[in-house]
Amino acid sequence: MSKSFAPPGYNSVSPYLTVKNAGGLIDFLVTVFNGEVKERMTRPDGSTGHAEVRIGDSLIMLGGASPDCVCQPTSLYVYVADVDATYQMALAAGATSATVPADMFYGDRVGSVKDESGNQWWIATNKEQLSSEELQRRANAVKR
Repeated sequence: MSKSFAPPGYNSVSPYLTVKNAGGLIDFLVTVFNGEVKERMTRPDGSTGHAEVRIGDSLIMLGGASPDCVCQPTSLYVYVADVDATYQMALAAGATSATVPADMFYGDRVGSVKDESGNQWWIATNKEQLSSEELQRRANAVKR
């Protein structure tokens, strides 16, 4: 039996977001994705230095920007039970629309929003499982 190199409950790869308003992002993740705050460390000024939020079976780490750690917006793809409802919750929580939810050739219904820090959240619900052959056939049929 091999020894795990990651702590229990952590995957080999965990996204780490550095944002201006870490507290605001935590609130967004809890509200929109039913996130569960696992850890939150504050700095002497009360701002969030580091936090960990579990969304479903995934963990997102995040922290507030500092002179040594600057903001770096990113994109994340999140599977949810109802993309349309989650998209509307994200807008109500202050996100801006990037793309409205639509059915995609690869079997997902997808929409996307941007949070106040500029991170893009691709919100998806898988509607159909496709073989590699069917996925390639559909990709070839998409007009570019």
